[in-house]
Amino acid sequence: MSVSESLREVAEAWRADDPDPVTSQEVTALLAEGDAAALHDRFDRGLEFGTAGLRGLLGAGPNRMNRKVVIRATAGLCAYVLATTPDAKERGVCIGFDGRRMSREFAADAAAVCNALGLPVRTFDHVVPTPVLGYACLVTKAAAGIMVTASHNPPAYNGYKVFAGNGAQIIPPADEGIAAAIDALGGLDTIGRMDADAAREAGLLSLFDETLERRYLDGVRSLMIHPGLPRDLSIAYTALHGVGDRLARKALDEAGFSKVHSVAEQAEPDGAFPTVEFPNPEEKGAMDLVLALGREVGADLVLANDPDADRLAVAVRDDDGGYVQLTGNDVGCLLGHYLLDQGPAGDQRLVINTIVSSPMLGSIATAHRAHFEQVLTGFKWIANTALRLEGEGPSRFVFGYEEALGYTVGSLVRDKDGIGTAVVVADMAAWCRSQGRSLLDELELAWRRYGMYLSRQVSRVLPGADGAAQIADIMARVRTSPPTSLGAFAVTAFMDLSTGVRRAADGAETPLGLPPGDVLAMEVEGGHRVMLRPSGTEPKIKFYFDARVDMTDNETADAARARGDALLDELVTGLAAVTDPG
Repeated sequence: MSVSESLREVAEAWRADDPDPVTSQEVTALLAEGDAAALHDRFDRGLEFGTAGLRGLLGAGPNRMNRKVVIRATAGLCAYVLATTPDAKERGVCIGFDGRRMSREFAADAAAVCNALGLPVRTFDHVVPTPVLGYACLVTKAAAGIMVTASHNPPAYNGYKVFAGNGAQIIPPADEGIAAAIDALGGLDTIGRMDADAAREAGLLSLFDETLERRYLDGVRSLMIHPGLPRDLSIAYTALHGVGDRLARKALDEAGFSKVHSVAEQAEPDGAFPTVEFPNPEEKGAMDLVLALGREVGADLVLANDPDADRLAVAVRDDDGGYVQLTGNDVGCLLGHYLLDQGPAGDQRLVINTIVSSPMLGSIATAHRAHFEQVLTGFKWIANTALRLEGEGPSRFVFGYEEALGYTVGSLVRDKDGIGTAVVVADMAAWCRSQGRSLLDELELAWRRYGMYLSRQVSRVLPGADGAAQIADIMARVRTSPPTSLGAFAVTAFMDLSTGVRRAADGAETPLGLPPGDVLAMEVEGGHRVMLRPSGTEPKIKFYFDARVDMTDNETADAARARGDALLDELVTGLAAVTDPG
């Protein structure tokens, strides 16, 4: 395929005001090679600014993460903030960055744009975890926050995450307003950038000192429920080449956990991620080194942060000396149980998880007379819902989680916090040991008390235009003709988030109270649940299954799990009969 004249003109126009010689040269090389496919991929469309901000492959063009995209995004963000926040120039913007390629440069560009528009910037001279930037936004009452990170994505990615003036991630309509402001911009020559030295001289650019970190660590210590118990646990930890090592180990040490062993090969920030292909602790092989270290030192507990330290993975030593990696739902429900059962009572306690996370948290909340909410997928909805409910009445947010290893305890950070949660998990493990139990024992006790909830996710990859049409057809068929049964199980209620209605089997309708979304869910007799939704970032449709099993007195956890797995198998087969073509 040859490079058309129109494509060449678009690429050359982009290159003409690209401030980065590296990406400018990338365009020059692609044009010289006549690589039309690569040019179309970079220039036919742009990265969409959404509620997660921006995220994409590093490289040239509007469909990549690069300095020009970041400068334009920041100019649009500033325009939106200045138009909607009267005191924005007093409150300013907080900016942080992780250890990925170009993160420091993107953060500097963002600061320069903010400063040129008269917005003061507080930033860092070193990499920081995302929860620290979120904490900074909250305590400084910043008008907005920018964190340059691609979280747990592969090495070739970077991203741009935006916090609102309430310290949580942005939600609609802010994302739409920022996207519109970006689209309204002219060329890069119309966007001012202030030199850092001039900005410092004008009082518009300042660095956080150690006081911020000190306050954050003090806040993390306050999250513990039983700080006075013995801290003789041995812990193996990894930062997965991210930015969490120093602060996570310091937080654990100050909480009394001095036996922390860190994976040396993964301790320092390295955007190349040389020992892992995919730096997501959920991915197979990502925790191999820390599990090996755990076996070497006999660790009781294994902890892993993702590269920006907002997520946490947990593995526990079993009776045979091996390790069991807990799922996000396991950790979330254990924390919900621990914080409600052992934490302070009083007020109306509030716990929240997402609609694709385990309903078990709701059973835990009911047993403790706490209020439970489920929200749309994405931690932004947890934080913003907590803020709204706390503002509406005498309620206190205790805990929130999403099944993809994201948790936050209390209101220290209005976002996922893998460091604060690591300390609370260690505190919980120490309490369990004081009771003669492990975290695995405590999870079994929770299953016996609240019901054993097992979850499974199945994805069907359908690439290309044909695949997108198939996904749309599946959603349309289920939406217009909801099944009355899945295999041998009756569907007791059907929920369509696009209309916001829950329809019971008897026809009674009630509002869901959730923002609209392309999600369908079915409540199934026996306390089970099935859900389906298209992926927002990949060419796939995702199916979520939750089964509930009541354990009998003499039944082992393995036997109950086998019954639950059989139920999940039936639900998977039942949904496949409804969604498979023909």
